[in-house]
Amino acid sequence: MSAEGSKRAIVAALTANAGIAVAKFVGFLITGSSSMLAESVHSVADTSNQGLLLFGQNRAARKADRLHPFGYGRSRYFYSFVVALVIFSLGSLFALYEGVEKIRHAHDHGLESPMVAVIILLIAMALEGYSFATAYRESKPLKGNASWWRFIRNTRSPELPVVLLEDTGALIGLVLALGGVGLTMLTGDAIWDGIGTVCIGVLLGVIAIILIVEMQSLLIGEGATDAEEQALLRALESDGVDRVIHMKTQYLGPEELLVAAKIAIPAGTDVTAVAAAIDAAEARVRSAVPQARVIYLEPDIDRGVAPTS
Repeated sequence: MSAEGSKRAIVAALTANAGIAVAKFVGFLITGSSSMLAESVHSVADTSNQGLLLFGQNRAARKADRLHPFGYGRSRYFYSFVVALVIFSLGSLFALYEGVEKIRHAHDHGLESPMVAVIILLIAMALEGYSFATAYRESKPLKGNASWWRFIRNTRSPELPVVLLEDTGALIGLVLALGGVGLTMLTGDAIWDGIGTVCIGVLLGVIAIILIVEMQSLLIGEGATDAEEQALLRALESDGVDRVIHMKTQYLGPEELLVAAKIAIPAGTDVTAVAAAIDAAEARVRSAVPQARVIYLEPDIDRGVAPTS
């Protein structure tokens, strides 16, 4: 459900941003607004980013091979990390540069046909709203009762947080661009257009840094969530298993969790019973946490030694 849901959100965002980018560039050519130019580049970056996310999903679907025995699931993390870098470099830094230049030369360049920019920005808001609504709908079942911030921090599926933050930034950026153009129309001073552009650059920079931190953590390798870890321990510590001596987990991809644990078996248990206990424990783990697809259990005789991490 996560992969399909994220793909629907990505396609919706890709479709919306491609149309928005064309409209904004036309608006920039007509009006000369730096806010419109910054938003145009922002939409081009977003469109490219959705393409990267789809490419990452396609690469992650490849089967495991000798060189990558655990598969290619982390490709989705890598391309999401690249997306964050694109937002920072192509989106944030470009907008900051354009905004500063417009503020410095505000009196040399006015706006032509500013109502064209206003109309295009309002249309872009409607399209971005559609994209955001799709990402919101697909993310809500995965979010559960957690806050949206905790969902972004804890989810192991990278695409939905990327699209959600991109669309949120796009909607806020459109409001800032509309404010810059509107104040320029009211005051006749193009410095407001430059200020709006700088604000867009700062906004994109904040979003990019959040995504860089989160995707870097996923790329290095995150373990099971607290709730998943407790479910794993409960599943392991049952029939034929006295306790878990220690356990380590790591996500090999958004839907594939590696579980490695040393489990204590009662003293005197014969080999056949040990094998049966391991098989039963693996079945309980997969039932409790379906993402646990790679499981390694090492049996040990319970000597009453305190668990170690």
